[in-house]
Amino acid sequence: MNISKTINKPRVSWQAVFSLVIFVFMYLPILVLGFYSFNQSPYSATWKGFTLEWYQTLFRDDRILSAVNNSLLVAFCAVTVSSVLGTMMAVGLARYNFPGKKLYRGISYLPLLIPDIAIAVATLVCLAAFAIPLSIWTIVAAHIVFCLSYISLVVSSRLNNLDPHLEEAALDLGATPIQAFFKVVLPQLMPGIISGCLLAFVLSLDDFLIASFTAGSGSNTLPMEIFSRIRTGVKPDINALSVMLISITGTVAVIAELIRVSGENKT
Repeated sequence: MNISKTINKPRVSWQAVFSLVIFVFMYLPILVLGFYSFNQSPYSATWKGFTLEWYQTLFRDDRILSAVNNSLLVAFCAVTVSSVLGTMMAVGLARYNFPGKKLYRGISYLPLLIPDIAIAVATLVCLAAFAIPLSIWTIVAAHIVFCLSYISLVVSSRLNNLDPHLEEAALDLGATPIQAFFKVVLPQLMPGIISGCLLAFVLSLDDFLIASFTAGSGSNTLPMEIFSRIRTGVKPDINALSVMLISITGTVAVIAELIRVSGENKT
């Protein structure tokens, strides 16, 4: 009697195929962008050879350097203010009860849900109502609005994983509430605060819509400068600048996630 051998054919999971298609759809444009950033031709659609000329050109472009300085100034100022206010807001919502707490919690996270165009228009109307001239500091004020919510959200999630008995033990040992916060609670919150700050920094650095509505004369940020240049066509120097911006923001986002995960594993 002949016994036929069963041949196990490799089975391709539809989930794997679907995931591959999604990743290609998401990252193929970035790969193409990076490829053409090394194009020797001044026209993006024609390949003429490999060169690093466009990356070198960026560091000699005064407008690009000025836009980078403006973006970094806005991001650092907005994140610095938001880190303090966002941490205070998260701790206050987690530890204290007061009238209208649920309403305040919902309002505080609205910037995460409201479209950027609505925030931009609302900020512009508010500045005009109080006759505040547009400048780089109005961009900072507008960025604080959404950075505050992101940092508060990350710190709140970190607060939920803390052991409340540590603070109670510090109070029982004679520490004041302020001392217990700075010596016990704050060190445990630092991974969440740093992670939230890095996330808010990336969002502020990449923002175009809100900045374009609230920027004054000569206060172009890096995304605004990129947008102004692609109106006449995408050139390899813009490709190179975009690749650098994607690399920096991606690295910061990965670092923020690693800090957040390491902080959760220690609790």
